[in-house]
Amino acid sequence: MKLRWGWTCLLLLCLAMVTWSQEEELDDEEEVQMEDEEMDSEADDSSEVKADANVSFQVTYKTPVPTGEVFFSETFDDGSLSRYYESTVRSTLDIMFGPDKCGEDYKLHFIFRHKNPLNRDFEEKHAKRADTDLRKVYSDKKTHLYTLVLNPDNSYEIFIDQSSVSKGSLLTDVIPPVNPPKEIDDPKDSKPDDWDERAKIPDPEAVKPDDWDEDAPAVVPDPDAVKPDGWLDDEAEFVPDPTANKPDDWDEEMDGEWEAPQVPNPACKTAPGCGEWKPPTINNPLYKGKWKAPLIDNPNYQGVWSPRKILNPDYFEDLEPFKMTSFRAVGLELWSMTSDIYFDNFIITADKEVADRWAADSWGLKKLVASANEPGVFSQLTLAAEERPWLWVIYILTVGLPIGLGVLFCWPKKSDDDYIYKKIDPSKTEDVEEEEEEEEVEEEEQEKGKQEDQGIAEEIAEPTG
Repeated sequence: MKLRWGWTCLLLLCLAMVTWSQEEELDDEEEVQMEDEEMDSEADDSSEVKADANVSFQVTYKTPVPTGEVFFSETFDDGSLSRYYESTVRSTLDIMFGPDKCGEDYKLHFIFRHKNPLNRDFEEKHAKRADTDLRKVYSDKKTHLYTLVLNPDNSYEIFIDQSSVSKGSLLTDVIPPVNPPKEIDDPKDSKPDDWDERAKIPDPEAVKPDDWDEDAPAVVPDPDAVKPDGWLDDEAEFVPDPTANKPDDWDEEMDGEWEAPQVPNPACKTAPGCGEWKPPTINNPLYKGKWKAPLIDNPNYQGVWSPRKILNPDYFEDLEPFKMTSFRAVGLELWSMTSDIYFDNFIITADKEVADRWAADSWGLKKLVASANEPGVFSQLTLAAEERPWLWVIYILTVGLPIGLGVLFCWPKKSDDDYIYKKIDPSKTEDVEEEEEEEEVEEEEQEKGKQEDQGIAEEIAEPTG
């Protein structure tokens, strides 16, 4: 049984090593930094807006290897998305949508600009983070489809590869909120000097007990300790090294008086200790520390002070943040240290069914082709082992251990009854002796039979004579 438990523990260790190797392979992926991918979706300022807005595009991370910094902007501006120009000047945006990876922080941004109806200023609103882990999406080197859906009821939903990863409302699920609070703290209000925020106070009637000793030490020498026999009180624990010599270049005027380095006293090697013996210390049972009065409820407690509320002079209510400012360009803003990141198949439409059909005809086909061209599991394992030869050990242990354990646990075992039966089975010499005894008994019976037959024959012959 101990042997079987040992094999089981070894198998668990192997599985842990496999899991660790997979995590290490993910950690070895070079960082891909991608920030501020701007996708300006089509909207209308008029109050007659009834259609949804759908923004979709594809991103492929092919080679996550640092190649240097890149900062540029490509803006398609003639309606057909056939012309573009590069600019180093950051332009304003209406909607920013796309992936962002910085170190080990994985994000999928949805940011839109909202116009304050009072002062006409714009402020960026950030949607909440996606509800899924984006690590695999940013590191698997596959083409992925990012989709943003905005609805006239101010709801939004974000998809990756046609699967929803985040949803919410433009009114309640963005930071900072679209509409400011109706009331705010009065900046001119201040806490009164006599305001008491203490919920508990020391009991003013409490008195320190007479036997309370604040000067008592926390630890005291153990009164029951006894100096071990053979303790060398007159021997020092360390002595000057008798083999050390003063260096030839030692200058006592500059370096001071030379002293040999200290080494452990050889006389203390066989003794329990050297030098002055001191008993060990223990916690002082009489120690109580500094006395403090117990706490009681504060009769003058007034609660935590907060400034009074006043009407917010900047308050407004916009119940239709979906109606954003119009635009006519789509731009890409990148800050990356990775080469071979491809963007393709941008679409902005007012009908989600159109976007879904487009996704099936473009990204769906790419996904099928990529899946068909992907190497099998064994090929992937072989390629991984070529880059990391130590993986062969993991493969062998992963395959060999289950087989070994299966043989160990499932191999038919001889029962104890067969074992006992064999232990009490008579030896061959005993069988031979029994056979000989049986033969002798049979011979004796045959001789007796012959003698009886002869006696009967004699009896018959005598009367005849």
